[in-house]
Amino acid sequence: MSTEREDTAPDQDPAPDADGAGAPAGHGTSRRALLGWGGAGLVLGAAAAGGTAAALGSEPDGAVAAVPFHGAHQAGIATAVQDRLHFAAFDVTTRDRAELVALLKEWTRAAARMTAGHAVGEGAFGMPEAPPDDTGEAIGLAPSRLTLTFGVGPSLFSRFGLSGRRPDALAELPAFPGDHLERARSGGDLCVQACADDPQVAVHAIRNLARIGFGTVAVRWSQLGFGKTSSTTPGAQTPRNLFGFKDGTSNVSGEDAGALEKHVWVGAQDGPEWMTGGSYLVARRIRMNIEVWDRTSLTEQEDVFGRDKREGAPAGKAKERDEPFLKAMKPSAHVRLAHPDAHGGHRILRRGYSFTDGTDGLGRLDAGLFFLAYQRDPRTGFVPVQRALARHDALNEYIQHVGSALFAIPPGVRDARDWWGSTLFSGRPSPRSTHSS
Repeated sequence: MSTEREDTAPDQDPAPDADGAGAPAGHGTSRRALLGWGGAGLVLGAAAAGGTAAALGSEPDGAVAAVPFHGAHQAGIATAVQDRLHFAAFDVTTRDRAELVALLKEWTRAAARMTAGHAVGEGAFGMPEAPPDDTGEAIGLAPSRLTLTFGVGPSLFSRFGLSGRRPDALAELPAFPGDHLERARSGGDLCVQACADDPQVAVHAIRNLARIGFGTVAVRWSQLGFGKTSSTTPGAQTPRNLFGFKDGTSNVSGEDAGALEKHVWVGAQDGPEWMTGGSYLVARRIRMNIEVWDRTSLTEQEDVFGRDKREGAPAGKAKERDEPFLKAMKPSAHVRLAHPDAHGGHRILRRGYSFTDGTDGLGRLDAGLFFLAYQRDPRTGFVPVQRALARHDALNEYIQHVGSALFAIPPGVRDARDWWGSTLFSGRPSPRSTHSS
């Protein structure tokens, strides 16, 4: 790809309509299939595994279920948690900063269209001689509250002139006792979290972005999730994990602006400036030893969590949301060790999902929790909590952390001319590493 893509995007593209859609084909815009949507190059479409976003022509059914893409913060954090997840981490394969910036602009345009329930580019029915801009598997589907949340990993900051812009809070996570991390399921230069109420809509979104990014980025690993295990809406019933327990009752509410400012959004005083309004995401793939747990007595299960299984009530209490008396729980109880009162009141916003990825070849389910936690600073959020859990949690007998990643989540895309990562890349690159690997 050439730097021409950056020069022509986004200001020379048709401005999106109020709902995020661009001008329809044939209304003063040239067909760009042979150059790739947004000037990405024919190679992107030719090697694509492609994706589509929604119905073409008319508004898709259920369009009212669209979550606004633009705003001060990225959607998919405080947003009410959807039912399905497709999460992907990417390695950046180009050494050209301008090419990466051009891709981020193109991704942003595609994300704005898909979250509004529209097809990518000119859709799935373009020139017969060229691959479609959109693969079409989501044609006719509603937006299903699709949100796409973009992040940047620590590894990106050694390249593209970004060495001086890495936040202190984006320090590599320490090694925790009991970790058995697989490199193929960890790390990443970039990430995109796709959440939706329809799994096909979420998968389609990641598929599209991977197709558009061919030649500039490559998928490092991805994870499908179902059955949300956390809620950002306290009025809703707390979901259960695959062990059958309610967990995360004290999760940060997406409706509590004060708690979000205190625990989730990066403040102007936190630094660096480009992260103001953003957050930090910890992603952990946690394998559950389902078969062992299923042969454990109910009493022991409840002691492990510090809650009763029927109501989700803390030990010694009657209702789930009763204030827990931590000393009534065993010292190794999960709730006692993870509760904010045990960590100076610091809290994280959880958006975890269950997963099942077949079996391990020994007749055991490869299943567990894909843990997602947003916070203002991982050093005061996730890290101290996980240190305590890794050392003392009775649940460790039944789980193992096998994947891990940390990402800086920039602030939201303000309007149709803004783009993912604009605050990060707006600074001048250091002359030492503009094209370094």
